[in-house]
Amino acid sequence: MEAEASEVPFDPTNVDLTTADPVQIICFLSEEGNEYDGRLGARVAALFVILIVSTLCTIFPVAARRAPGLKIPSYIYLFARYFGAGVIVATAFIHLLAPAYEAIGPASCVGMTGGWAEYTWPPAIALFSIMVIFLVDVIAERYAEAKFGASHGHGDGIEGGVRTESEVAGEATSSKVTSMAGFSQEPKLEVGSGNVNGKLSDVSGEYGEDSGYNRRDFYSQFSAFLILEFGVIFHSIIIGLALGVAGEEFNTLFPVLVFHQGFEGLGIGARMSAIPFKPGSWLPWILCLAYGLSTPIAIAIGLGLRGSYNPGSFTANVVSGILDSLSAGILIYTGLVELLARDFLFDPKRTRDGKKLAFMLTCTILGAGLMALLGKWA
Repeated sequence: MEAEASEVPFDPTNVDLTTADPVQIICFLSEEGNEYDGRLGARVAALFVILIVSTLCTIFPVAARRAPGLKIPSYIYLFARYFGAGVIVATAFIHLLAPAYEAIGPASCVGMTGGWAEYTWPPAIALFSIMVIFLVDVIAERYAEAKFGASHGHGDGIEGGVRTESEVAGEATSSKVTSMAGFSQEPKLEVGSGNVNGKLSDVSGEYGEDSGYNRRDFYSQFSAFLILEFGVIFHSIIIGLALGVAGEEFNTLFPVLVFHQGFEGLGIGARMSAIPFKPGSWLPWILCLAYGLSTPIAIAIGLGLRGSYNPGSFTANVVSGILDSLSAGILIYTGLVELLARDFLFDPKRTRDGKKLAFMLTCTILGAGLMALLGKWA
């Protein structure tokens, strides 16, 4: 046992609950050890299944937006996009912050030991992460404005004064690209009938000319996206390691993680599809593959360390608890600010079609609900 609260050796076979140190009991119970029970072939198969599913789910929203030849109906793209947004929010709270409490929270072995017992660290670390991301976002916005000489276009006009025709035209062009709540041409969406007037390729438009405003918008959104992807990848690595050394729970954990990674992939892809990459750029496809590879690589590492890696050890709990807390803060900020607030509250191009808006909200809530439900098993 790595954390002992007293000099008296702890004998788990002879415990007097009236005198025993609760820290010793909690630490003994939480150190589950390595439960690897063979089935190497099934674990290798899981590696490839998760690789394929997570990569394809990540690619789909990007391909739907960047490949007009696919002629994907707009309601399918809308579903993937806003379902993924709900998944990101649920992942932050259910799949990151809750496990962080289990690893380093007040009721955990780590949280009852030494300096970890002096404060409730998971929300503090998440708050630190949120504030850092907020500052990075502000600095990136200011840098882009100074470099490209353009405003964001979401202001209330208090300091705006009179804009030139070129500024208005640039804003109109970019809004077609960056609006996540609608397209440059409003397709009529009949919820429930599956009938959409027009394909996605007819309404999504091109990515706009390479104006200073578009370059500024790209750098701003891309920096925020990289932070989001790193946060999700940290989480994917942790669960991949756990799957590689799981025991009897492998039978349940494997199918749940397939859906888990697929849903997260939709969220990552949905966020990436809104970024105005240059036509023909390979960068979005590389980023899709990076997410798809994260969990399989972690599973492979877990299999390589199956004889020594202990996911319940004191050190493993500290590392996973800190990373989960940091990632939770990243996804909370991104999900609530960059996705929900910016799309539904502050986007001047938000759709005025009531049925379409209801469909988008339903997809968001459905994504959050299903991802929260998966938290019962993984």
